[in-house]
Amino acid sequence: MAVYALAMVCYFVELAVGEVVVPAAAPVPAPVAAASGGSTITLAEPPVAVPAVPRGERWGRTAVSLTVLAFVLHAAGVVTRGLAAGRAPWGNMYEFAITATLAASGVLLLGLRSWRVRAVGAVVVPVLLLLLGLAVTVLYTDAEQLVPALQSYWLWIHVTAATLAAGGFTLGAAFTVLQMARSRAESRGRTPRWAVSLPASEQLERMAYRAHVFAFPVFTFAVMAGAIWAENAWGRYWGWDPKETWSFITWVFYAAALHARATAGWRGRGSGVLALLGFAALMFNLFGVNIWITGLHSYAGV
Repeated sequence: MAVYALAMVCYFVELAVGEVVVPAAAPVPAPVAAASGGSTITLAEPPVAVPAVPRGERWGRTAVSLTVLAFVLHAAGVVTRGLAAGRAPWGNMYEFAITATLAASGVLLLGLRSWRVRAVGAVVVPVLLLLLGLAVTVLYTDAEQLVPALQSYWLWIHVTAATLAAGGFTLGAAFTVLQMARSRAESRGRTPRWAVSLPASEQLERMAYRAHVFAFPVFTFAVMAGAIWAENAWGRYWGWDPKETWSFITWVFYAAALHARATAGWRGRGSGVLALLGFAALMFNLFGVNIWITGLHSYAGV
């Protein structure tokens, strides 16, 4: 968590000082004169292009390096928890939380590699820190054996898909937040310093859309796999258990967000609001349902 915290500070510093600085123009070489058939031709050298240098570049690169280091340490923690338990580390809320945040961290690094918008780290890493802090202070439990309902190979299928989807939705939510902030700044006709290094709001919106397009079918598969697992464990595919109900609510929000993006007047802010509501439902399903609501999934509680 300390390494994630350092990475978060570096992301914030890059946003704060990330103003684009153009260095002084490079000296233009003197014209060169050449003789040709008794006449003289003056050859003018083309101007030398000097690239702009982002002032926060060093902070941004440091933030990404720290995120990679934190991901490695985080993965080692999840693996050692699994080794200590002698099973997949998905038997309770603490283990779900550290696995889901690991998936979100991995998807963040893949997103940074593909799109190189480091500002998204300033949104995702604080969320990871909050969830990890909640996991180690409130949700922590000692490693125990799985309850009978979890002793199935469907645990690997269902939870793997669910955690991958959670990572994709987290990245999508971060891009959506940045898109809304950038769009608001653009509507006011000015670009604040923190937004200088960001792409245009339309590009951020497309990045959020791609993250959601990746995560939504994976989440749909996770819900279907969970229904099949429920039939094996409890003899029915769907029983509107609180966990199942909030999974359906989450699915509906994201389905509506993707559908709204193709509808005139809803693309941008409208679909973004629906996607953020879906992310809120996802977080409540992951934490709130297990902590405050009793159901068949209560074995996954604190």
